[in-house]
Amino acid sequence: MVPASGSITDVPGIRVGHAHDERALTGCTVILPEECAQIGVDVRGSAPGTCEIEAIRTVRLVPCAHAVLLTGGSAFGLEAASGVRRWLEERGVGFDTGIVRVPIVPAAVIFDLGVGDPAVRPDAEWGYRACETSSRKENRQGRVGAGIGATVGKLLGQEKAMWGGLGMASERVGGVTVGALAVVNALGSVVDPSSGRVVAGPRGEDGTPLDSAKILRGQVTFPFPTNTTLAVVATDAALTREQATKVAQMAQDGLARAIRPAHTMLDGDIVFALSVGDKQLDVTALGAVAADVVAEAIVRAVRVSNWSE
Repeated sequence: MVPASGSITDVPGIRVGHAHDERALTGCTVILPEECAQIGVDVRGSAPGTCEIEAIRTVRLVPCAHAVLLTGGSAFGLEAASGVRRWLEERGVGFDTGIVRVPIVPAAVIFDLGVGDPAVRPDAEWGYRACETSSRKENRQGRVGAGIGATVGKLLGQEKAMWGGLGMASERVGGVTVGALAVVNALGSVVDPSSGRVVAGPRGEDGTPLDSAKILRGQVTFPFPTNTTLAVVATDAALTREQATKVAQMAQDGLARAIRPAHTMLDGDIVFALSVGDKQLDVTALGAVAADVVAEAIVRAVRVSNWSE
């Protein structure tokens, strides 16, 4: 894992924290807005693992989210969200029910139990620790946090897969900052949209990464649904819940550009969008930029994980 320029923490008011186990190859990552953030979500994969997704959809009571957790450990890893809630509650952060404040922490998982120790999963203490270590300066990428055990290109089996990982990117447009963080654990191959070159995928006989979309045409049997790419987009532009949802939908285009194939029956692909500011930018323009930074974050994740740029 190495630092790289361009990070979701370039967005003012966004902190990131990680907790992971280098032996067990699993971990979690928390994205913490300094103020309750307007949030949208888009679920495209057919094998998602989540909690509190329904609470943040449009026409819901809670007005915003206090954190987003991305975690390994499949459904077991959702326990880490309890630690994030505890950390926030200790600081008086949460939705005011009139009795207690309840932190709203949407969470989503990847399945990484096949690469390390499947008996070790992120739990509440890991989520708490990720919050404790969170920083506006956190910009590590590659095999860190929720991405430490992530792999890609699994159509020919786990033994021929390559490392996935965690990537980040950001861009400024019209005085607005748009950042993305992606955890890449895809069934398919990662492709650089700027060149069309396969960056990571199933390894061929000579070790060269192959295009999973081409392999898929002749595939008869398929692996288990142990794949997912998760992304969080953040911006200091002001968005309503509906607008944030639209940005999350458009940001999925970046996932489709960089992963081939994406949104499969065997992936749980999800994109969250957070609004933490009051700047103004057309939602269509914002969504287009969000797609670009998501694609860049995905490519960075696998490049750093496999070649340590």
